[in-house]
Parts: sequence; structure tokens; C-alpha cells
Amino acid sequence: MEELPITDLLLGIDVGTTAAKASLFDLRGQLVASAASEYPTQYLANNAVEQDPEDWWNAVCQSVRSLFEESKDRSNRIAAIGVSAQAPTLLAVDQSGVPVRPALIWMDRRSGQQSQDLSERFGFENIVQRTGNRPDPFFVASKLRWMSEHESSLIKKSRWFLQINGFINHRLTGEFSLDVVHRSLLQLHDPSSNGWCDDILEWCGVESDLFPVTSAGSDVIGTVNRSAAEATGLRIGAPVVCGTVDGAAAALEAGVYDPGMAAEMTGTSTVLIMPTSTIRPHPAFISMPHAIPERSLVLAAMVSTGACLKWFRDELGSLEKQEAAKTGKDVYDLLTAEAATSSPGAEGVFFLPYMMGERSPLWHTQARGVFFGLSLASRKADILRSILEGTAFALRQNIEKAREAGLAINTVRSVGGGARSSLWCRIKADVLGLPIEVVKDSGGAPFGAALLAGIGCGLISDPAEFLREVVDVEETYEPNLRLADGYSQRYHHFCNLYTSLKERYDDAAVLPPFGN
Repeated sequence: MEELPITDLLLGIDVGTTAAKASLFDLRGQLVASAASEYPTQYLANNAVEQDPEDWWNAVCQSVRSLFEESKDRSNRIAAIGVSAQAPTLLAVDQSGVPVRPALIWMDRRSGQQSQDLSERFGFENIVQRTGNRPDPFFVASKLRWMSEHESSLIKKSRWFLQINGFINHRLTGEFSLDVVHRSLLQLHDPSSNGWCDDILEWCGVESDLFPVTSAGSDVIGTVNRSAAEATGLRIGAPVVCGTVDGAAAALEAGVYDPGMAAEMTGTSTVLIMPTSTIRPHPAFISMPHAIPERSLVLAAMVSTGACLKWFRDELGSLEKQEAAKTGKDVYDLLTAEAATSSPGAEGVFFLPYMMGERSPLWHTQARGVFFGLSLASRKADILRSILEGTAFALRQNIEKAREAGLAINTVRSVGGGARSSLWCRIKADVLGLPIEVVKDSGGAPFGAALLAGIGCGLISDPAEFLREVVDVEETYEPNLRLADGYSQRYHHFCNLYTSLKERYDDAAVLPPFGN
């Protein structure tokens, strides 16, 4: 009798805004190996932001193959696979799962008028209460309406509307899937009745049968097929679970399950993740289920925090990029080291981090980034520090709004790329007046996806207990009380700057283009 292989590894894949990351974990939640592969984003006119789904799949294949370069045996040891992803996304595919157009990712805000039409047609508060979220171009409903109005021929070619993890799941297994967390961000489903909003679907120009059957994130939806095995190096027959949204995966990564503790995930964007016992719709925030039962999540989602630092790297950080290429140092470490030479308050320089508009708590598509207080004495270090402080001020705005809504936040756990910067973590602690806990050996969102895979294949029976056992805090940044008054004064000035510019943003947005 043939001996069965030992399956003692879980594979988590996260398809983020800038890269796909694949990570292997053992059954104690310890990271075994990790690899990532980047892909481009197309920033087009009229707030349109698109990605090519083939780039996601190619990046996933490259990342997964990299995991087996050291040991091919790892592929046979994988018990199950889970995929998380940036969300929500408008991705239309044909009967065979081939995209009919590039995907409109969460950052795409071309459907501003359609979002306003949705609010006027059904009522703002009605939409919030029925779907759990406010009308906004962030969600899929207004994007679908835009597609119906501008690309109706492509709607007719579409057999399925998928989310990114559903697209990767299809490439892995041949099955079409939709998880409950992604479904909540479509703005087409009523969580109280657990049914589709047929009137909103009709307004969007589609029917509910264009969406796959919904599954829990830990449900096994299929197994790796031959073509996927050839492309990735995975073993044929490895189970694949439905997966979840990256924010829900990050909550698992941080061990954030009970109310009172929040997770702050900073990558391209920043998401403040706050667990609740029940669904709590609020127009300032995003509401969705937790990846594991009996909890819901309230999310304060900012648009372009880490992306602002990336913008500086790409446009103004040529010297740091050259040094990184010569020395092998991380370019972001070099940038934050430069920022550390500026003093708290950035020598009077303020930064409004709205480079692609803003979501929580402002929900202002036309907002844009602003450096305020520059003088001939301002240095690169002051500008860099102002970016770190400005994003921390925006995070504080969301925490104060959450407290007004009755949510308790006593501690913030930091995960994602931003958690690697000790300076940024210290600034956040000082600005928020809260301890910032950095999770030890954080595996990123792939950890949460892998945990769901472990639940799905029966290797993890109690996810809450598992999180308590395996998630450890590596370092805690306590707020510096000496800086509290100074940062509070600057925080209020930061808020007043936005208020004074709010109408000017809208005025500038309608100025016609001119010149060549």
C-alpha cells in the first residue's frame, strides 16, 4: 500500500495592491518560507485605476514556485491553500473565466456620479442600513452601474463577476467561488435577510446569478488541477479553501478577535480593523463579517498612506534608490532614517495624505495631497517626516470617529509593511496616545489565508484559541507623554487644513484641462 505524504504545511497567498505574496506556515503558525512578486497598476484619467488580472496570476505562479526552489518536497507537504486579496474589485469574466476587460480595483473612483445616483435613487441611509455600507465608488455597485452605462456590450459578454481571490481560485481549481466577506463589499447583498438586493441589482443592470454561490472562507471549494500544478509547482489535488478579504486576513494575522483591540494594517493603504460582536453599520466606516464566525468587523480604510511614501521614493528618492542599489539596504529604511533627522512636528511642515482622494472618515473623492508650511529652510527630512506624521494624524481622525460611534479601542496592533518602521510606529503611538504593538514574526495577510486553509482541512479546530497561542507581540511602542500636547495642537491644525480646503478641492476638480 502506497504511503501517504506527510502534509504539515499550510500555504497562504495574498494578492495585494502592488504584489502577490505566497507564504508557507507550519501547523504552529510559524513562517517557513515566503516570496513575493510585484505587478503594475494603471492610473488613468477621471480617477480610473485598473490592473490586469493576468498579472495577478503570473505573480502568484512566480511567488509560489519560488517557495519550492530550496526544497521541492515542500509542495507535497502542503495540506491546504487559502487566498486573500485586496477588495473590492469589479472583475468581469466570460464562461471560461477569461477577463473581458482589465479589473477596476478598490482604488478606482470613476463611478462617482453613479454612486451619487445610487444614493438619490434608494436613499443614503437606506443603503447604509440595507447593505451595511454607505454609497461610494469604493464598492462594486456603482462600478457595475458605470459599466452598464458605458460598456454594456461587455456586460453582455460577462458570465461571472468575481473578486480577486475568486479569480485565483478558479485558476487553481477550475471552480468559481465567492466568499461571504467579499460579498459584503459588493453593496448588493442584505446581511440582515441574507438575500440579494434585487432592486439594486436591477438598477446596476445585472442579475444575482452572475455571482458565484457564496461560501465561508474556510470552505473547501476545489483542489489544484493539472494546469495549475504545472504553472505553480503545487501538487495536484491539494485542497483550496474559498479565502477572504486582506483586511479580514490581517485581523487574523494580528490576533485581533475580541472588541477593544484593533489592528492597523499599513501597506499601500492603511486599514484600521476593529472587531465587534454584531454588525454595526456606520457611514464613516466599512462594515463586513470577520473571517471567522461570531464576530464582525468595522474598518476605517484610508486610501494612500504607504503609497504616499512610495510616491516619494519613485519621484523624489533617486539618491536613496541609488544607495539601496549599491549597498543592498532597503530603500524605505533609508527614507525613514532620513525622516528621523527631523524633529517631531517636522519643523512646521504638514502633509494631507489624500493623493488619490480619501475614504474613512472623509469619503471625499476629489481630495488631494497637500504639503503645507514649506519654507526655504525646509529639508527633505522634514518633508519625509511630515508624510509619516500626516498619515498618523489621519489614523487618529478615524480612531476619534470610532470612539464617537461607541467603539472601544485600548490598544492597536500594527501589521503590514509599515510595522517594520520603528520611527513610524513611534510616531503613531505618540500621535494616537495609544500603545502600538508590533506582532512578532508577522506573516502578513497570507497568515490569515493559511489559517482558513488549516480550518478547512480540519487541522485547526478552534481558531480563536489557535490565535491566542501563536500570535505574540515582538515590541510595544508606548506613547511619549511629553509630546502629547504638541502633537494634539498639530492634529487639530491638520483637521482644520482639510476643512479649509474642502470646497477648494471640489472647485479644482471641475477645472477644464488646457494646453498640449
